[in-house]
Amino acid sequence: MVRRTRNELTGLAETFNGFRSDYAAARSHRYRRRRTGVASLGSGADYHYRSEADYLRMMEYARDMDRNDTVVGQTVDRAVTNMVQDGLTLDTRTGDKGLDAELSARWQEWSTEPDQCDLAGESAFADMEALLLRQTLVDGDTLALPNRDSETLQLVEAHRLRTPTRTRRNVVHGILLDEYRRRLEYWLTKDDVDPMKTVSRVADMKRYPARDAAGHRQVFHVYNPKRITQTRGVTAFAPIFDLMGMFEDINFAKLVQQQVVSCFAIFREREIDFQAEINQQRGERTTETLSDGTTRTIEGAAPGMEVPGLPGEKLRMDSPNVPNPEFFPHVKLILTLIGVNLGLPLVMVLLDAGETNFSGWRGAVDQARLGFRRNQKALIRRFHRPVYRWKVRQWLSHDAALRAAADRGGVAIFNHRWNPPTWPYIEPLKDASADLLRLRNSLISRRRQCAERGMDWEDLSTEIVEDNALMIEKAYQKAEQLNEQYPELHVTWREVASLPTPDGVKVAVAPAGEGQAHQPPKREKDDAD
Repeated sequence: MVRRTRNELTGLAETFNGFRSDYAAARSHRYRRRRTGVASLGSGADYHYRSEADYLRMMEYARDMDRNDTVVGQTVDRAVTNMVQDGLTLDTRTGDKGLDAELSARWQEWSTEPDQCDLAGESAFADMEALLLRQTLVDGDTLALPNRDSETLQLVEAHRLRTPTRTRRNVVHGILLDEYRRRLEYWLTKDDVDPMKTVSRVADMKRYPARDAAGHRQVFHVYNPKRITQTRGVTAFAPIFDLMGMFEDINFAKLVQQQVVSCFAIFREREIDFQAEINQQRGERTTETLSDGTTRTIEGAAPGMEVPGLPGEKLRMDSPNVPNPEFFPHVKLILTLIGVNLGLPLVMVLLDAGETNFSGWRGAVDQARLGFRRNQKALIRRFHRPVYRWKVRQWLSHDAALRAAADRGGVAIFNHRWNPPTWPYIEPLKDASADLLRLRNSLISRRRQCAERGMDWEDLSTEIVEDNALMIEKAYQKAEQLNEQYPELHVTWREVASLPTPDGVKVAVAPAGEGQAHQPPKREKDDAD
């Protein structure tokens, strides 16, 4: 073991401190923008929105842009529509078919009726999905509170999470944390208070434990953290606030300019010694009093009106090009940057693929769908899965027969899967043909191919086999019925079912005879194989 003296260690520390960083990013110079809120010793994510007033103001700015700006709100709608579509579907997997059917029926009844699933009685579960995702993008986060008495959900907007000014506990904008940053409580204002009013006392808050005594979640917090130490969500508009504001200002200025130049303008050019009479009236005149007390005479114009020039006077009309050619590329650039922050390419923001070819449009949409799938999984993890488990626990507490079924061996009562909506092939024939070619040439497995399409091969194969078995069973029974009714017919279940046959395989049907309906035909490989 090597031992070093104190002087040697001190010398090493001094030498290390004397080193300079080799990363240019750590150096300052006059051409780099000075960034505020950058702590030299490092800081957690919560430090950057430490001011509750600034955090709430940022949220309100985003809401104002969402409801008033021409593009932002529609862009958010487009993102939510693509991710949620008609809603996510539940697939129960308890291991017992009868129990699966029972739970699915109960969920269907509860989730489709607003009076049963929404405390306000206005939204079905599919509506809640879209609202939660939309508010998460605009506000940064949102809450869903399960109500034990009514067995419904209450949606709560993010601004109601507040921290009383007098508390000294570890509360981050209304969320109480322990030493490991585990959420203990959510502190909400008792009602929508005056936004200008300060919440000072802890007694003014309604505190909801994050989990019950058994450790189950009681508050479903939907947000999208970008750092490990981030407790609350931040609006997706944060990086593009100025961009969106200036975009609206530019559009307004161009509209005003267009209105101005829509009126024809005549410039009169006269010499210095011009002396002609200028009181000639060419249209109806009105007098307008201005704010400074002066008056202005306005002379009306009409189609086909002639404006003769006076002796010694030269007339020149001006018609500027509005908007100018540089305006359109600039607008597309701004819209592209806005869409990127919401995970949408320009073709989806504008609902117009005229700016690119088919390959470019397809590549952009494929990349956007990667982000859609990630957001779908986050919504399932933070909202759908805990809500379903909460409902199953309720049903178990009310129904002794269901509890008995759940206690049987081989039954996993809480086991389930959420199937998010997928998207159709962009070019169906070519995409399906490409999938088939890759599968035939062993370039991909079935399970990986299904995963690319957002499906699970185990589920899909089970459904295919069960559906085919059901069709064969019904076809067999129908063939028997037909053969009994028409003895000379001799049909088989294959003729009734008409199942799809794989390429390269032909079906040979044996001659009609006794028991033909019971005998499966032989399969022979095609000579071409």
